[in-house]
Amino acid sequence: VQLQASGGGLVQAGGSLRLSCAASGRIFGLYTVAWFRQAPGREREFVAAIFRSGGSTVYADSVKGRFTFSRDSAKNTGYLQMTSLKPDDTAVYYCAADRGLIFSSMGSPGNYGNWGRGTQVTVSS
Repeated sequence: VQLQASGGGLVQAGGSLRLSCAASGRIFGLYTVAWFRQAPGREREFVAAIFRSGGSTVYADSVKGRFTFSRDSAKNTGYLQMTSLKPDDTAVYYCAADRGLIFSSMGSPGNYGNWGRGTQVTVSS
């Protein structure tokens, strides 16, 4: 499956953005779909994921309560609604998907076999 992330941009602290992850085929219900981000000089880190079975959504502690990961299965598209953005949220955001993950392995980027190009999010103070 091919993934395309979009929706990044420049926003002031406290603002909001919505990222989209469009897939070339059906992903929800078959794949675990996740968002990761990578800031300059830092490792890629987990942001949120929707598990392939049951649709459970998991968030990193750093974004819990501010970010919401939702899906439109008919459009094969996931959305990451980001609110109360902080300068520390500045990063390139990537969406990823994989069919073979177990629940406990969702947070590791090395477990995902399908990646889209990133979209830059910059939060100014």
